[in-house]
Amino acid sequence: MYYKLIRKPADGKAVHGKLYWTSHYFNNRTQQLTERLHFICNTLENADYMIAALVYRVQVTKSPKFKRLLPELVQVPGRSGIRVHRGTLPEHSKGCILVSPYIEQQLTSRWLAEQSAHEETRLEICNYTYLNLKEEKNARTTAVEVE
Repeated sequence: MYYKLIRKPADGKAVHGKLYWTSHYFNNRTQQLTERLHFICNTLENADYMIAALVYRVQVTKSPKFKRLLPELVQVPGRSGIRVHRGTLPEHSKGCILVSPYIEQQLTSRWLAEQSAHEETRLEICNYTYLNLKEEKNARTTAVEVE
Protein backbone atom coordinates (compact mmCIF):
# COMPACT_ATOMS: atom_id res chain seq x y z
CA MET A 1 0.00 0.00 0.00
CA TYR A 2 0.99 3.56 -0.58
CA TYR A 3 0.40 6.35 1.92
CA LYS A 4 1.01 10.07 1.69
CA LEU A 5 1.73 12.58 4.44
CA ILE A 6 1.27 16.20 3.39
CA ARG A 7 2.95 18.61 5.80
CA LYS A 8 1.88 22.20 6.27
CA PRO A 9 4.47 24.95 6.89
CA ALA A 10 5.87 25.03 10.42
CA ASP A 11 3.97 27.03 13.01
CA GLY A 12 6.69 27.67 15.56
CA LYS A 13 7.91 24.22 16.60
CA ALA A 14 4.77 22.45 15.38
CA VAL A 15 4.43 20.99 11.90
CA HIS A 16 0.90 19.79 11.25
CA GLY A 17 0.11 17.36 8.48
CA LYS A 18 -2.54 15.08 7.06
CA LEU A 19 -2.02 11.37 6.45
CA TYR A 20 -3.82 9.67 3.56
CA TRP A 21 -3.91 6.26 1.96
CA THR A 22 -3.92 6.37 -1.80
CA SER A 23 -5.78 4.62 -4.55
CA HIS A 24 -5.66 5.06 -8.30
CA TYR A 25 -8.29 5.11 -11.00
CA PHE A 26 -8.35 5.68 -14.74
CA ASN A 27 -9.78 9.12 -15.51
CA ASN A 28 -11.70 8.81 -18.78
CA ARG A 29 -11.84 12.58 -19.24
CA THR A 30 -8.05 13.08 -19.07
CA GLN A 31 -7.14 9.55 -20.20
CA GLN A 32 -4.67 9.31 -17.31
CA LEU A 33 -4.20 7.24 -14.19
CA THR A 34 -5.22 9.53 -11.33
CA GLU A 35 -4.33 9.33 -7.65
CA ARG A 36 -7.12 9.63 -5.08
CA LEU A 37 -6.33 10.53 -1.48
CA HIS A 38 -8.35 9.06 1.39
CA PHE A 39 -7.94 10.91 4.69
CA ILE A 40 -6.81 8.87 7.70
CA CYS A 41 -5.74 11.36 10.36
CA ASN A 42 -3.94 14.54 11.34
CA THR A 43 -0.26 14.33 12.26
CA LEU A 44 2.22 16.41 14.23
CA GLU A 45 6.00 16.75 13.96
CA ASN A 46 8.69 18.80 15.67
CA ALA A 47 10.06 21.41 13.24
CA ASP A 48 13.53 21.16 14.81
CA TYR A 49 13.86 17.45 13.96
CA MET A 50 11.89 16.95 10.74
CA ILE A 51 13.14 14.24 8.40
CA ALA A 52 13.54 14.78 4.65
CA ALA A 53 10.44 14.80 2.44
CA LEU A 54 11.04 11.51 0.58
CA VAL A 55 9.40 8.11 0.07
CA TYR A 56 10.13 5.64 2.86
CA ARG A 57 9.46 1.95 3.31
CA VAL A 58 7.55 1.27 6.53
CA GLN A 59 8.28 -1.76 8.69
CA VAL A 60 6.55 -2.66 11.96
CA THR A 61 9.12 -3.62 14.59
CA LYS A 62 9.36 -3.59 18.37
CA SER A 63 10.57 -0.23 19.62
CA PRO A 64 13.35 -0.52 22.21
CA LYS A 65 12.28 2.84 23.67
CA PHE A 66 8.51 2.29 23.82
CA LYS A 67 8.61 -1.52 24.34
CA ARG A 68 5.81 -2.19 21.84
CA LEU A 69 5.33 -2.79 18.12
CA LEU A 70 5.39 0.46 16.16
CA PRO A 71 5.76 1.44 12.50
CA GLU A 72 9.34 2.46 11.66
CA LEU A 73 10.49 4.39 8.60
CA VAL A 74 13.36 2.49 6.99
CA GLN A 75 16.55 4.07 5.62
CA VAL A 76 15.96 7.63 6.75
CA PRO A 77 19.08 9.54 5.65
CA GLY A 78 21.37 10.12 8.65
CA ARG A 79 18.76 8.90 11.16
CA SER A 80 17.44 5.71 12.72
CA GLY A 81 14.52 4.79 14.94
CA ILE A 82 12.10 7.18 13.22
CA ARG A 83 8.62 5.89 14.04
CA VAL A 84 4.93 6.71 13.88
CA HIS A 85 3.69 6.90 17.47
CA ARG A 86 1.25 8.69 19.74
CA GLY A 87 1.91 12.18 21.02
CA THR A 88 0.21 15.56 21.39
CA LEU A 89 3.05 18.09 21.56
CA PRO A 90 6.01 18.76 19.24
CA GLU A 91 8.29 18.07 22.21
CA HIS A 92 7.10 14.43 22.14
CA SER A 93 9.04 13.94 18.89
CA LYS A 94 12.67 14.03 17.81
CA GLY A 95 11.91 13.22 14.19
CA CYS A 96 8.99 10.85 14.64
CA ILE A 97 5.50 11.38 13.26
CA LEU A 98 2.91 11.82 16.00
CA VAL A 99 -0.70 10.63 15.81
CA SER A 100 -3.49 9.99 18.31
CA PRO A 101 -3.31 6.82 20.46
CA TYR A 102 -6.26 5.26 18.62
CA ILE A 103 -4.71 5.92 15.21
CA GLU A 104 -1.33 4.59 16.38
CA GLN A 105 -2.96 1.29 17.27
CA GLN A 106 -4.96 1.13 14.03
CA LEU A 107 -2.00 2.01 11.77
CA THR A 108 0.27 -0.46 13.55
CA SER A 109 -2.31 -3.23 13.08
CA ARG A 110 -2.94 -2.36 9.45
CA TRP A 111 0.74 -2.04 8.53
CA LEU A 112 1.60 -5.23 10.42
CA ALA A 113 -1.10 -7.08 8.44
CA GLU A 114 0.34 -5.72 5.17
CA GLN A 115 3.83 -6.77 6.27
CA SER A 116 2.58 -10.27 7.20
CA ALA A 117 0.98 -10.56 3.76
CA HIS A 118 4.35 -9.60 2.20
CA GLU A 119 2.93 -6.35 0.85
CA GLU A 120 5.30 -3.41 0.75
CA THR A 121 4.13 -0.38 2.71
CA ARG A 122 5.44 2.96 1.51
CA LEU A 123 4.98 6.42 3.02
CA GLU A 124 5.60 9.48 0.88
CA ILE A 125 6.25 12.65 2.86
CA CYS A 126 5.49 15.86 0.99
CA ASN A 127 5.95 19.45 2.03
CA TYR A 128 2.85 21.55 1.39
CA THR A 129 2.73 23.28 -1.99
CA TYR A 130 0.09 24.67 -4.31
CA LEU A 131 -0.01 21.28 -6.06
CA ASN A 132 -0.84 19.55 -2.77
CA LEU A 133 -3.66 22.06 -2.24
CA LYS A 134 -5.08 21.12 -5.64
CA GLU A 135 -4.73 17.39 -4.81
CA GLU A 136 -6.45 17.86 -1.47
CA LYS A 137 -9.37 19.73 -3.02
CA ASN A 138 -9.83 16.93 -5.56
CA ALA A 139 -9.38 14.23 -2.92
CA ARG A 140 -12.05 12.37 -1.09
CA THR A 141 -11.36 13.69 2.37
CA THR A 142 -13.99 11.80 4.30
CA ALA A 143 -12.45 9.93 7.19
CA VAL A 144 -11.73 6.30 6.41
CA GLU A 145 -11.61 3.75 9.22
CA VAL A 146 -8.15 2.22 9.35
CA GLU A 147 -8.45 -1.50 10.01
